Amino acid sequence: QRVKVEREVLSYPGQTVNLRCAFTDVTWIYEPKDGTRSNIAVLHSSFQPNYPDSPLKGRVSFTATPPSLDSPSIQITDVRMTDEGQYICVYATYPGGNEQGITELVMLAKPQNSASVVTVEAGSKPVVVARCESVNGRPPAQISWVTTASGNGTLTSKTGDDNTVSVTSEYRMIPTPEDNGKDISCVVAHRTQVKPESFPLKLAVQYPPKVTIVGYDNNWYVGRTNVVLTCQATGNPIPVTVLWRTMSGSMPDTVQVTGNELKVLKVDEAVNTTFVCEVKNRMGVSRDQVTALVRGDEALEQQTPSVNPSNAGVVAGAVIGSLLALLLVAALIAVLITRSRRQQQGYRANGSSDMKTRIGGVTTAPTAQDILLSNELDEAERRKFDELEEEERYVNFSGGAPILQLRPPGDQGDMIGDYLDDDMESQRDGSVISRTAVYV
Repeated sequence: QRVKVEREVLSYPGQTVNLRCAFTDVTWIYEPKDGTRSNIAVLHSSFQPNYPDSPLKGRVSFTATPPSLDSPSIQITDVRMTDEGQYICVYATYPGGNEQGITELVMLAKPQNSASVVTVEAGSKPVVVARCESVNGRPPAQISWVTTASGNGTLTSKTGDDNTVSVTSEYRMIPTPEDNGKDISCVVAHRTQVKPESFPLKLAVQYPPKVTIVGYDNNWYVGRTNVVLTCQATGNPIPVTVLWRTMSGSMPDTVQVTGNELKVLKVDEAVNTTFVCEVKNRMGVSRDQVTALVRGDEALEQQTPSVNPSNAGVVAGAVIGSLLALLLVAALIAVLITRSRRQQQGYRANGSSDMKTRIGGVTTAPTAQDILLSNELDEAERRKFDELEEEERYVNFSGGAPILQLRPPGDQGDMIGDYLDDDMESQRDGSVISRTAVYV
């Protein structure tokens, strides 16, 4: 013969539970988890049911009325959290002795779950950055953490007077500014819940502002307009104060400040200074600075059109051609002067008595006034000519570039004649003079 009982029965506070047992002579014993055994109900075939003193007296009874050894099940009314424990059904047999069956009564209490972050300051020591609680649950809840932050959770529990358990888990880590805003979730699992309950949070790490000035491209030149510097700052709490200043003193007149932006309307020497952006929050003050270097040559470079390398040869040829044209004009002027001198030499050779004038193809004798004027011109030209006899110059255009050369005294007559002959031939046939020698 064996005692038939249920292995486990679940109940909430305030309910009624039935603990079934099947045999003849039966004794029910209550054994709490932390305590001693006590008889709570006894049934005998020859006697009336008996309910000894126990924590359950007045709330425990046999199910059947009148009780029957065929089904000596009991019931407990107004179940309390302290009723949790083992209930043992014991029967006596002959000649084998006592037999028993054990039923575990598990009391359930749905906990109150919650989670929160703890605002901390960035530092070098581990601190609690988040807390998760499961209060007044039965059995104790299980708490875990999900996050990318580098830390770990610690678990503590406390049993209440009603046998419920409150579980608290704290997440500890060394907080850094980079951890601010990171995701962290507390996950609570409990027997009364269909699925674990999750609480998503974000870490709150306070730190002084981090400041960076952007926008300077190292190309501030005189005359450039509308260049902007932006003061970027992060911090917790969020920075609310932004102050621009210069290391040289007052802000230049061409600078316009709006919040975290500094705008230079027109670059000049006044902005050739160091700009400082200062940001403040409750944790402290931080700053960044940029030294502007104003370049004067950049403005000239911007205004002067650049020469395409492919056109460099054309430009060089134009310059050389201009120089050659100037030299050619100078040579022609020299030719005219030479002709005038030769004519004057002819006048001196013939004498004033031989001077004649051709007008309209008819030769006429010069007048006395003409002879006097000619003598005065001859005297002036002779003085100039004597000064130049020591050294003669001529320009040679053969082969392209002009060459200035010196000739010794005494050869000018033949060379001048050669030049005039060549020049006359060139004019008659219309050809281009390929070789030109000019003597001065």
